Amino acid sequence: MARIVRPEDVDAAWLTGALREAGVLRDGAVTAVTQRGIGNGLVGTSIRFDLTYDALEPGAPPSVVGKFPATDETSRQSGAGLRLYLRETSFYRHIAPAVRIRTPRVFVNEFDPATHDFLLLFEDLTPARGGDQLAGCGVDDAAVAMREIAGLHAPLWGHAAVDRWDFLGLPPEETARIVQLVAPVAGLFRERFADVLANEVMDAVMRLVKLVDKLMHDAAPQRTVLHGDFRLDNVLFDAKGGAWPLATLDWQTIGRGCGTQDASYFLGAGLREEDRATHEADLLRLYHEALLAQGVSDYPLAQCWRDYRKHSLNGLFMAMFSAISVARTGRGDEMFLTMTRRHACQALELSAFELWEP
Repeated sequence: MARIVRPEDVDAAWLTGALREAGVLRDGAVTAVTQRGIGNGLVGTSIRFDLTYDALEPGAPPSVVGKFPATDETSRQSGAGLRLYLRETSFYRHIAPAVRIRTPRVFVNEFDPATHDFLLLFEDLTPARGGDQLAGCGVDDAAVAMREIAGLHAPLWGHAAVDRWDFLGLPPEETARIVQLVAPVAGLFRERFADVLANEVMDAVMRLVKLVDKLMHDAAPQRTVLHGDFRLDNVLFDAKGGAWPLATLDWQTIGRGCGTQDASYFLGAGLREEDRATHEADLLRLYHEALLAQGVSDYPLAQCWRDYRKHSLNGLFMAMFSAISVARTGRGDEMFLTMTRRHACQALELSAFELWEP
């Protein structure tokens, strides 16, 4: 019954079949459905479907969430070219069952490699408190996030499957293409935003250009699965009415590498600069303790801190490159500018460039 459909094609009959096939609906039937867009996704479209049934049935969800390709053609092409849709559907199929990080249950998971169409139908994790990338978060919320992301990294730390899963990351030719694009993309970024970013921030962006090849080919001794875009817009605090302290969404950018990439990215983008400078060492210690508690060994705190400093540059790269690679919106510009400022400040304060430059 389940098949790839567009949001406008999702109706009561399709949802009835999909939920029965997933085992969450037995005898009942969906009789009416309403939909509304949710989230701030730039390369995907998320819709909440509110459901009405012909009769009450225990366990029948009052609402579900569907995720589809971006409607904007530029963003859709970026999603297809970077294998974002393949990566997310593969995460839920292969990785989610093997890790401890909290993610929504998936009812439908389909991907067409020929067209790059995809459909994910999830459980709805509301009520929950959404993160806000622009406002930032408090230190307590950041501590929850550090413990939670360790639940992704620790179970697959150094695991052979991390290198076997082809869908993690990009093909070598795509990586090489991105490295070649960085200089012109940075030029467009400077042309677009030079008048609204401080000189030291823009200088940090341009200084990054010469290091991207090293960043893209950095190989951690013990690699693990990375979220790749672990930030406030992609998490829900107090999910399922407080049953979960945090749930993590949007797995389109999963990859392999050193876990501190996710930790540095979250703290650099999500904390206000003064909070990050004051608390990031303690927050990273929480992350490290959670890794050790879940079985990671031979990874001293001093090495974790050095890796964290190095990988603060990944966030700066993501903010700059993404700002030019997806459809432009007012909120998108504001978000990428905020992230660029925060990550540049983080990298400069941590002397991250000096750890990469000869």
